[in-house]
Amino acid sequence: MNSPKQLAVIGGQFSLVIASVLLSACNKAPESASHTGMPAMPPPEVAVVTVQAQTVPVHFEYSAQVAGSREAEIRAQVSGILLKRNYAEGERISAGQTLFTLDAATYETAVANAEAQLAGAQARLAQAERNLARIKPLWAEKIIAQRDYDDAISAQQISQADLKTAQAQVRQARLSLSYTRVNAPISGIVGRAQKTEGTLVSGTDVLLTTITQIEPAYAYFGLPDAEQQKLRALAAKGVFKLPANGKYVAKLKMADGSLYNQTGYVGFTDVGVNPTTGTTQARAELPNPQSILRPGQFVRVILDGAERVNAIVVPQRAVIEGPAGKMVMLVNKEEKIEPRPVVVGEWATVNGTEGWVIDSGLQVGERVLVDGLFKAMPGSPVKAVDAAVLAAKAATPTAPPTAPTKG
Repeated sequence: MNSPKQLAVIGGQFSLVIASVLLSACNKAPESASHTGMPAMPPPEVAVVTVQAQTVPVHFEYSAQVAGSREAEIRAQVSGILLKRNYAEGERISAGQTLFTLDAATYETAVANAEAQLAGAQARLAQAERNLARIKPLWAEKIIAQRDYDDAISAQQISQADLKTAQAQVRQARLSLSYTRVNAPISGIVGRAQKTEGTLVSGTDVLLTTITQIEPAYAYFGLPDAEQQKLRALAAKGVFKLPANGKYVAKLKMADGSLYNQTGYVGFTDVGVNPTTGTTQARAELPNPQSILRPGQFVRVILDGAERVNAIVVPQRAVIEGPAGKMVMLVNKEEKIEPRPVVVGEWATVNGTEGWVIDSGLQVGERVLVDGLFKAMPGSPVKAVDAAVLAAKAATPTAPPTAPTKG
């Protein structure tokens, strides 16, 4: 089946033919059979479809670009010499996996120093508590002054605070030591390493690599604002039914024209309109278990889930590009070819066949020519035959001729 772009090319070719045919129809009267003395030829058969109004599903197609559902920049949180890369570039990694190892000697020394400070604080607190335990009964017996007792309590409280400080310093030192192992925050595909072993990494200022999660994958595309306003107006009139909460079913057409084997849905539509492009950014989310979709790919997104009520749909081959725009050829009541300008809307699928929704220009019951355009020019008589009848006739095998019998 031809795509809209292919149809535009075919329509461009047809426009030259239609223009010449129309010009011939205006400047040259048909030559009757009586002038030539030859018997009149029967009018040629042409295939037509009769216009009907029906509720049909419609779909929209837009250019889109694939992106990962999550992307993370990998940076070290401490400074140090990069000792080792622990992954193969481009491989799939899991969250928590160690990607890089920095020189940890300085941070191990800091941990040892903090632990020593912690031990000293614990010893001082223990001594302060023993002093308080000795002084308390003496203070109760009024043997020592109140001041001595208060000093003992203060010494214990200061020792407790010093212990908490030492404990926090140990935690900080151990945390900095753990940061010498740069781990993956998310699962995904890891990119090329930006720094090699032996490089001095100055903390978060240096990008080491990136991780992209492509399961699920996102496809970003733009919704034309003018089209969306038209759809909202049609929906308000009851002519168009939008899917609930804007959850269109999303399919992808790959660069080679094939359909991606997974379907998804539109999970996000931005509130603003890009003033440069006149579009609203939207995002489709699709499963990507086999990693077929890769960030940066250009695809076509097809949105299903909407319906057009009382729609007039004609096959795409019936719509041609005429001198003044899109048009169709009718077989009128006089059984003659008549050109008719039309305004087309969305794509629709009827009985597995794609076609144009006609916004204006056609009425229910009119017969639109779909095959046989080159058999007659506008104004000439034809024999209109239903396209389905002609297709069935062409598909029926003809019986071979029987051999004559000998007498």
